[in-house]
Amino acid sequence: MKAGNRRGMRIRWQIALGFGVFILVIAVLLWGMQIALLGPFYRAIKQTEVLRTADSIERRLEDDDLDEQVRTLSNDLGLVILVCDEFGIRYSAWKPTQRDCIIESMDRFSLRSLFSEVNLNGGSQLGVYASPFSYGDGGRSQVILYARVARTASGYNRMILIESEITPVDAVVDTLRVQLLCVTGIMVVLGSVLAFFIARRIARPVARVNESAKELAQGNYGIRFAGGGSREVGELAQTLNFAAQELSKTEGLRRELLANVSHDLRTPLTMIQGYAEVMRDLPGENTPENVQIIIDETQRLTDLVNDLLDLSKLEAGAVALNRTRFDLTESVRTILARYDKLADYSFPFVAGEDVYVYADELKISQVIYNLVNNAVTYCGADKTVTLRQTVQGGAVRISVSDTGEGIPADRLQDIWERYYKVDKEHKRAQVGTGLGLSIVRNILEMHGGAYGVESVLGQGSTFWFELPLATAGEMAYNESTSAIQRSFENDGKLHP
Repeated sequence: MKAGNRRGMRIRWQIALGFGVFILVIAVLLWGMQIALLGPFYRAIKQTEVLRTADSIERRLEDDDLDEQVRTLSNDLGLVILVCDEFGIRYSAWKPTQRDCIIESMDRFSLRSLFSEVNLNGGSQLGVYASPFSYGDGGRSQVILYARVARTASGYNRMILIESEITPVDAVVDTLRVQLLCVTGIMVVLGSVLAFFIARRIARPVARVNESAKELAQGNYGIRFAGGGSREVGELAQTLNFAAQELSKTEGLRRELLANVSHDLRTPLTMIQGYAEVMRDLPGENTPENVQIIIDETQRLTDLVNDLLDLSKLEAGAVALNRTRFDLTESVRTILARYDKLADYSFPFVAGEDVYVYADELKISQVIYNLVNNAVTYCGADKTVTLRQTVQGGAVRISVSDTGEGIPADRLQDIWERYYKVDKEHKRAQVGTGLGLSIVRNILEMHGGAYGVESVLGQGSTFWFELPLATAGEMAYNESTSAIQRSFENDGKLHP
């Protein structure tokens, strides 16, 4: 990966190259349009102007004010215009200046010959010629000479002859060439400076972020990313800062997990080892009471390992739900009946009618067990854990309340994270690994159920979750599946 980064072009050089290509394209366009194509463009424009003028005169050949209109067009457009018949008789002739022109030098015989030539060529003829007249500097211009034969509405033939001078563009091109050399030089200098400035402004913040990211990859989660430059770089820095905070938080939780698991493993192992050594070394200590202590501590170890395995499977998505329709109310009663053996603890359950849900009964039971165990761990002096069932809006809510110390408001969101515990100093013998609520969260999210916690310091906490009530279709499907299963279990055959 590092080798690939070394082969790639740095961002500042990419920006500089982009500006260089842009300047080159603009320079080519300017030189091409202003030098190479200036002459052809100018001739094309003048030819179009001549053709449009001929069209305008042709429409007015029989107007009484033809002469006035020809004069106006000649003065406005700088054209020499002549209208004559097939015999060379002039009907209207105007030129904008006193300069010499080809049309003015043509006599009647020349006009008659031109009329016949144009008529034989299809009625129109356009050519570009060198002007026979020289100027004071000895230079000569080019002219466009256009002739068109038109027939009036009265049946008369008329020839429209238009002459347009093409100003010499060589001098203009030379002037433009010098200007473009200057403009190109200025563009290169300004473009280079601008490219350097922009590249530096963009590349430096990205480079800083890159260096900070390398430190983050090495485990320095306290690193902070500085923004600057563009808005995108600032947003990237904020995102990476958030990622660093989350990684730091996860690292802290991981360390807490190691401390918690080490403590929770060491305690039962110490108990097991101690009682086993007593039973081995002291006569008469091999009593049922001591054996039961070893069994209880072994069960604590088993519960811890099972929690770790369950959470690992849930977060990996390796657990499939076995949804069935079951009586959630009766399931809660059954679970609470197993807690009645806890001395001095009471578990009142407030519920109305029995409600049914379509879910994985085993997983939902695990949710209830974890919530009740959590309430038992943190319940108050009255040792009462209250469960309530409420139905509203097509969903059932199960609430588990204790009367303990409560949870600070700034920690309510953290308690659902894996390995997190409010009591981190193991002040209670019942404190577990902090995995129970994370297991609850994962199971409920797999079911698409809602969950939450409400707590008041000094008064206790209430954990709750909601599941949708079973629909009629789910109930029918479950009953049909159960009937088929019972039939198969009875005789090993499927019955319709």
